Amino acid sequence: MQVVREQITRTLSSKPTSLELFKNKVNALNYSEILKLRQTERLHQEETLAPPVLELKERLKPELLELIRQQRLNRLCHGTLFRKISSRRRQDKLWYCRLSPNHKVLHYGDVEEETETPSIEALQEKIPVADIKNVVTGKDCPHMKENKGKQTKEVLDLAFSITYDVEEYSLNFIASSRTDFCLWTDGLNVLLGKEMSSESMRSELEILLSMEIKLRLLDLENVPIPDTAPPIPKPPSNFNFCYDFSQAEQ
Repeated sequence: MQVVREQITRTLSSKPTSLELFKNKVNALNYSEILKLRQTERLHQEETLAPPVLELKERLKPELLELIRQQRLNRLCHGTLFRKISSRRRQDKLWYCRLSPNHKVLHYGDVEEETETPSIEALQEKIPVADIKNVVTGKDCPHMKENKGKQTKEVLDLAFSITYDVEEYSLNFIASSRTDFCLWTDGLNVLLGKEMSSESMRSELEILLSMEIKLRLLDLENVPIPDTAPPIPKPPSNFNFCYDFSQAEQ
């Protein structure tokens, strides 16, 4: 009866416009589907509402954020191929940028189309990380300001720059994908000692937290998690039941 009630209430909550649509949705919500929905909602409720789980999440966050930071730095050390955007698209050139293994220098330089991952020695230009002042994105980038009004929203969403020495000097990037944009802006912020802020970082953190919480709660499956810790019982009147290990056995 509870399953039938859920079939009806869940179907009505979607506001079907006809009786035929109502019947189809009720039939789609079979017994196994209702069980899956219940389990998903229960796990979600436990993970989001139970105070002990929320406390566990907060304890896990620093460790998982450090994991994401290391991944970002490793990605920068591997390097990425970027394209120079010019008014004549057919003559666009490629360039490569990568971080040194000791995380102290950014190496970059022009490369050919067929070039695989170039070595650091093959990249002639470099910028010490200590000289980097700031990371700017979108319309605040110098190369976007120069062509103001000519850049599409897609290009603006992928553009970022690093300024160094003085404000007049900058290294300008246009990522090939939103993923590369998030990886590089996060990695550069890590180098500058700032917080990562990309949507990719937030998504990865939630996934890692969810996975870690599920692993930690495996032994508590189907066990209700209380909101408060159970009361500590009073100590016994005597401790005669304890074995004294200091005495040598006969």
